[in-house]
Amino acid sequence: MIGDIPSSVLVASVLAASAPLVIIALGEMISEKSGVINLSLDGAVLFSAMVAFVVAKESNSLVFGFLAGGCAGMLTGLVVGYLSIYLHLSQVAVGFALSLLCRDLAYFLGNPYSRIQGPTLISSKLPFHDMLPEFLQKILTQPLTVPFALTLVAVLIWFFKFSRTGLQLRSVGENPAAAFARGLNPSKIQLFSVLAGSFLVGIGGAAYSLSLKPGWGRPQGAEGIGWIALALVIFGSWQPCRVAAGAMLFAFLQVCGIGLQNLFPTIPSQVFQTAPFPLMIFTLVLMHYSTRKTRKHGETDSGLQKWLGILFMARAPKSLGKSYRQE
Repeated sequence: MIGDIPSSVLVASVLAASAPLVIIALGEMISEKSGVINLSLDGAVLFSAMVAFVVAKESNSLVFGFLAGGCAGMLTGLVVGYLSIYLHLSQVAVGFALSLLCRDLAYFLGNPYSRIQGPTLISSKLPFHDMLPEFLQKILTQPLTVPFALTLVAVLIWFFKFSRTGLQLRSVGENPAAAFARGLNPSKIQLFSVLAGSFLVGIGGAAYSLSLKPGWGRPQGAEGIGWIALALVIFGSWQPCRVAAGAMLFAFLQVCGIGLQNLFPTIPSQVFQTAPFPLMIFTLVLMHYSTRKTRKHGETDSGLQKWLGILFMARAPKSLGKSYRQE
């Protein structure tokens, strides 16, 4: 228990709050595994959230809303993919400019639907819900975004480690020239990865306006989430389990801020709201310290560096952010 928040409610809240962020971060991880970094994430999340809510409101269908959100995210991915993979423009410049454009478009086009009530994804119960202890009943009563996010983690672990397509995608992210020499088409594989990852980003954006923070307005509550997702991919060392754990840690700190505010009423609430952000920066500093190449100078790692290396070993794809020109 933290403050006046019971443990069961805390766990349930962390799972619900982290699910959209897990989906978004895993979508970005798929793109980066192929060597393409998508910096349009923050704007794409807001744009997808707006499109999802508008479509769900007009069609009165959550399914159509989530699909529209995924397609909106895929559209932004198509722009990033085509300009950076086929026209060889800077991935950083394209992504950053598109992020600002998507954010402004989301607020402009979604303005007529601001503060309007629409369809909301409610929490669902298991068939044997009443047979479970009360503690588990509260934890397992979740919207469908939670089991989807957890299933996605398991699917991606299998995909990258055991599937032929996943291994090909990883090989392109490590060395596209070598992958091309073995008969693969790096450009097509990278575009496929960006589109698939962007679709998941759109689904995560839709989860904000249709589940976690129902409705559309300004602020929406998803501002800055794209940048956090980008940091989580690094935090998670491009591994599905670690990325999901980082998202849950971030959600845990946000939920804890509510309970800690009641315990320490004299501390400004802004302290607890911003606490997750410096923690992420501190973690990235630890990762940098743990992965320094001291052995290049004939030195040996200290015991602290070895433990930090195990916890925060970052293995970024070698071609990440680099445009490949197919000969």
